[in-house]
Amino acid sequence: MSHHEPEVRTLKVPGATIHHEVRGSGPVLLLIPGGPQDAGVLAGLARRLADRYTTVAYDPRGNSRSALDGDPVEQRVDVHGDDAARLVEALGGGPAYVFGTSGGGQIGLALAAGRPDLVRALVAHEPACVLMLDDPSDAVAADRHVYDTYLNEGADAAIREFLGLNGLDAGEGAQGDGVPSDPEEAATFERVSANFEYFLAHGLLPISLYRPDVEALSGNGARVVVGLGTGSEGALIHDIGLALAGRLGTEPVPFPGDHLGYDTHTEEFAEALHGALRAG
Repeated sequence: MSHHEPEVRTLKVPGATIHHEVRGSGPVLLLIPGGPQDAGVLAGLARRLADRYTTVAYDPRGNSRSALDGDPVEQRVDVHGDDAARLVEALGGGPAYVFGTSGGGQIGLALAAGRPDLVRALVAHEPACVLMLDDPSDAVAADRHVYDTYLNEGADAAIREFLGLNGLDAGEGAQGDGVPSDPEEAATFERVSANFEYFLAHGLLPISLYRPDVEALSGNGARVVVGLGTGSEGALIHDIGLALAGRLGTEPVPFPGDHLGYDTHTEEFAEALHGALRAG
């Protein structure tokens, strides 16, 4: 199988069909994107690691090509975690290496807490679990304000506010002048932009308010690594990751770049991920 052209597969799960893209060979590495994103944002990372892993990037249910059977409902991180477990089982039962970024890190934490038998090691890169903070009230209020902005002013205004909170520019988001010139990246940009409404209406609050089961994660044998971007120091998402690592009693691992380091520093990020997965 070419490392460049993935094998596209679908998996029927309760309530949805999961689009996933398989590259390479070796142990399975499940790649979970965050929030409104899909497999496309992790394609560069997947290609870079396909000489060492069978990389499997997917669209979480309701995003892009992973269609829901019915109308959208509130997203539940434990349901996303069940989907991830079914993917690992469909790929040969695991245990698998797992990488999740942002909200995808939350999904990885749910998978590792609920099905440690399926997880060889998880790298949760800047997971958005605000309830790990000693005082999460400001962070929760900020997320609720984004949601209120969505209800009152619509998706474009809300996504701008959301990206601003996370120190990201609109080139990653809703502004048309930020469309990439590369055709594959442009297609990903279009799909992800079309997911903003679903994310704001049904994903933002339940994903950020998900509380990882720290007790299970500390005691069930799954190896969990919190990855933090060196370019995110001083940002809220960095503080959240430090708080999670502290509660797990582990040392966070530095990764190149900021919240989007897997995209902006793909080569170095892939090496850091490989090292973190294999360090155990």
